[in-house]
Amino acid sequence: MSAEQERLASCAVLLAGGRGTRFWPRSRIRTPKQLLNIVGRTTMLRATLDRLMPVFGAHNFWAVTNDAQAAAVRRELRGVDPSHVLTEPVGRNTAAAIGLAAIHLAHEQGDALMAVLPSDSYVANPVRYRDAVRAALLVARAPGRLVVLGIRPTRPDTGYGYIEKGEVFDRLAGARAHAVKRFTEKPERAAAQEYVSSGKYLWNAGMFFWRVSTFLDNLKRYLPATHSRLSDLSKAIGTRRYTSELRRIYPKLQNISVDYAVMESATRSQSGLPSQGGTAADGPRVAVIPASVGWSDIGSWAAVYELLADATETNVSAGPSFTLDANGNYFWSPKKFVGAIGVRDLVLVETDDAVLLCSRERSQDVGKIVKWLEERRRKALL
Repeated sequence: MSAEQERLASCAVLLAGGRGTRFWPRSRIRTPKQLLNIVGRTTMLRATLDRLMPVFGAHNFWAVTNDAQAAAVRRELRGVDPSHVLTEPVGRNTAAAIGLAAIHLAHEQGDALMAVLPSDSYVANPVRYRDAVRAALLVARAPGRLVVLGIRPTRPDTGYGYIEKGEVFDRLAGARAHAVKRFTEKPERAAAQEYVSSGKYLWNAGMFFWRVSTFLDNLKRYLPATHSRLSDLSKAIGTRRYTSELRRIYPKLQNISVDYAVMESATRSQSGLPSQGGTAADGPRVAVIPASVGWSDIGSWAAVYELLADATETNVSAGPSFTLDANGNYFWSPKKFVGAIGVRDLVLVETDDAVLLCSRERSQDVGKIVKWLEERRRKALL
């Protein structure tokens, strides 16, 4: 390993600007999923920070959020430099959000190792997770290398993207790094079953690792207009005109995910030339490291139930309750007593101004309530 590689700082960028509409009525614009204690006593965001603190240290954490949530994100990330909480004036998906973080890291660090991580996931085994993150950072040191953590699937879930892994090309810190053959977005159930049975596919959990220079080079290659505008914005960092430039430039960035814009494009061109910032001649440009860490994106109230239920068909309640001939229910009503008779597989979530009642199997549709409220401009409930 070269002296230059050894000096690279390792920085974590937490994506913390989502809405979490499937967790309505608890999740609102100013208090989305990542700012709630969905599982456990701390917020999802704070749990993410605490889980990763031994790897990065507080001074190397960054977050990208929006204006409505920025103050709350800074409170939850106490110990992190407030200037490291970056705000988007409008949402432009993950490629733009990561690009915004990358130009700030480049301004402060020059080059660095960059871990891009969701702020609202659950991890049952944090020690094993940290080991996987450290291994991914090591693999990502190679100039031109893009790395993703792949979660070993436990079921043929159609709500996740899948990564087809190729041959092992390196072993670092006890982990195997595979070439990526392809990314597949949310397949039909039959295909998902085939993927899981084959043993060749992993879930894409949205956890990416690369050098800052590598990401910016790939952004220039695959989203040149976005790269050019971010380059213009970078010249204003640290000046009085930064905020006005951010509001002028950011809405013009392409609205696309990093998966589509960079990872899939780079995978398709694995056999082509490496990006301008260097080469990945000692291995493929796009790599995946399999991880079994008890990960869940907790994408619905049903997923919360599955995490908290200690036995099949048990009832889970956040407050006092009585049940009779009732099974498989999830109740969130910490201030009120819940009595349930003869019902099964329901979700009940109560807040001061709203009540959600749905079947567990339909909990993925809760976002449709939010859409209905938006169409009718019921801002008080959003």
